[in-house]
Amino acid sequence: MNGDIALEVRDLHTHFFLRRGVVKAVDGVSFSLHRGEVLGLVGESGCGKSVTALSLLRLLPNEAARTVQGQVLLDGEDLLVKSKRQMRQIRGRKISMILQDPQTSLNPLFTIGNQLSEVISKIGAERGGGVMQQAIEVLRKVKLSAPEQRVRQYPHELSGGMKQRVVGAIAMNRGPRVLIADEPTTALDVTIQLQYLNLLKELQENTDMAILFITHDFGVVARMCDRVAVMYAGRIVETGPVREVFNNPSHPYTQALIASVPKLKRPEARLHTIEGQPPVLTDLPKGCRFEARCPHAEARCRAAYPDSFTVGAEHAANCWRLDPA
Repeated sequence: MNGDIALEVRDLHTHFFLRRGVVKAVDGVSFSLHRGEVLGLVGESGCGKSVTALSLLRLLPNEAARTVQGQVLLDGEDLLVKSKRQMRQIRGRKISMILQDPQTSLNPLFTIGNQLSEVISKIGAERGGGVMQQAIEVLRKVKLSAPEQRVRQYPHELSGGMKQRVVGAIAMNRGPRVLIADEPTTALDVTIQLQYLNLLKELQENTDMAILFITHDFGVVARMCDRVAVMYAGRIVETGPVREVFNNPSHPYTQALIASVPKLKRPEARLHTIEGQPPVLTDLPKGCRFEARCPHAEARCRAAYPDSFTVGAEHAANCWRLDPA
C-alpha cells in the first residue's frame, strides 16, 4: 500500500435539524484513505455510513442536514470550505461516488448514451472520435456486453447488473483519485456480485485509485478491502487491517457482527443475534453507545465514552475493556 494519503477525514459531525430534535447521524468520524487502498466501512443500517459518504461530497440537502464540524481533506484541501461552484469541478474529477441503487441513479427518460455523453462532454470530449464513440469505449472498459447496442437503450431495458456497470462507468469516467462505493452490490445476485467486485478491484489496481467501500457484508470486506472501519451509532468503534480485525475483533460490536455471519463449515442450530436496538440519535447516551446491548458492560461504560486503545499494528478500538490501566 502506498503511503500517500488521498483522503483524510477529521472529526466529522453531520447533524439533521428536525422538529423532534437534532439527529446526530455522524458524530465525530475520523479516518484516512491511502492511494491504491480499499477501506471498508461496515455497520448495520442506520449507523451513519451513507450519511458519512454524502457528507464527504456535500450532497446532503441543505434544508435539513448540516456538517457542523470537522475537515475533509482531499489532496490536503478541505472540501468543507469549498464553494458550490468549486465542488462541481471537484466531484467526478477528483472524488466520485457509486450510489446504492442504480435504478434511481439513472434518468429513465434518457438513453444510456445520452447520460454518458453528458458526463463526457463536461471534460472537453471529442478527443478521439465523437462523444458517443467515447461513451461506447467507457462501457467497454467496465466490460458491459454489446456497448454499441447499450448506448441506444433506456435504463429499464437493462438488468440490475448492467445498470450498476453503467453507474460505475459514469462515476469512474474522469479517473477520480477517490471513489466512494455505497453498497453497490446490494441489489445484485451472488454471481453478478462477484463479477462486479472483481471488475472494481481490477479497475482500482490499474488506476491506483483509492476506494471507500461501504457495506454491511463481511464477506465483501474479506474479498475487497485492505482495511476495515466498523461504525456504530454515528461513530467508528474499531479500525484495522482486515485480517487483523477478523482474527482479533476487539470491540464487542465487531465481535457480535462477525459472530452473526453464518459459518458453513460449522452449522449451528441458531444464528447469533445482537439483542436490543441502537440508541436514538436524538438522545445519545453519555457513555459507550453499545453499552445497552453489550454483554460485558460495566459502570464506567455508562459514565463516559471510551478512548481509542491500540490493539495491534494499525489496529485500534474504542472499548474500556482494552484499557491497560
